[in-house]
Amino acid sequence: MKTWLLASVVAVSSAAVFNVTAAQSDSVDIYFARHGKTLLNTYDRVQGWADSPLTPAGIETARYLGAGLKGIPFDSFYTSDAGRQRETMQVILKEMGKSDAKVTELTDLREMFFGGFEGRANAEMADAAAKKLGLASGAEMFKQMGEGKISLIPMVDAITQSDDKQEAESALQVKTRMQRALHTMVQNAVKNGDKNILAVSSGLSMQMMISDMTDNPNKNKPLTNAAVVKMTYKDGKYTVTDIGDMTYVAKGRALLNKAP
Repeated sequence: MKTWLLASVVAVSSAAVFNVTAAQSDSVDIYFARHGKTLLNTYDRVQGWADSPLTPAGIETARYLGAGLKGIPFDSFYTSDAGRQRETMQVILKEMGKSDAKVTELTDLREMFFGGFEGRANAEMADAAAKKLGLASGAEMFKQMGEGKISLIPMVDAITQSDDKQEAESALQVKTRMQRALHTMVQNAVKNGDKNILAVSSGLSMQMMISDMTDNPNKNKPLTNAAVVKMTYKDGKYTVTDIGDMTYVAKGRALLNKAP
């Protein structure tokens, strides 16, 4: 991997990431939402640091998510500098009636960088990763993942090893920077007395973030657009309570569709 990319993902230990100084009674809830559906999602193209705008359906789902989350008193908001994450957050905030809210951008919240696979067909990348794992096809790889025979981290590292540009991030690098972002968000919350954080990120990076924080097998399942991963920070520890939660979208859809 090139030096400029390595510099952006300097490894820190999980212990350091989670070393947030706080009173024992402090508790912070963190809601991570995947961005809405984009053009590259629709075309089934690899979308890591490459970017594309939300589709009309993606905007609609983000509106539903905003309506479903409206009752939660969020104190702070975060995205990366990716346009699809920014756009999703703005749609959510508008639906909440908080369009003027400050949004902090952390580049660490970006999706995984897929190197030479960026913009290419997802199936092409999956087939290449499967070959590294000694499997016939990407379809077979996903079948075995669904059966619990292959976990997410080996699949991600197989993608990294298959990148002919040798620039794709590894699972460890993505996990490290995502947990670093989480640490920053919680540290700010504890300092400011905040209790609820909303962050918009991307599916695979969110999965890498929680990869060593829970034994729930759902951490290996793909996250739907606008799905929520919720965790709580308390007494120096993180607890992942929800993975891939779509109830907020469902609640918002019901609310908006019955409105006059």
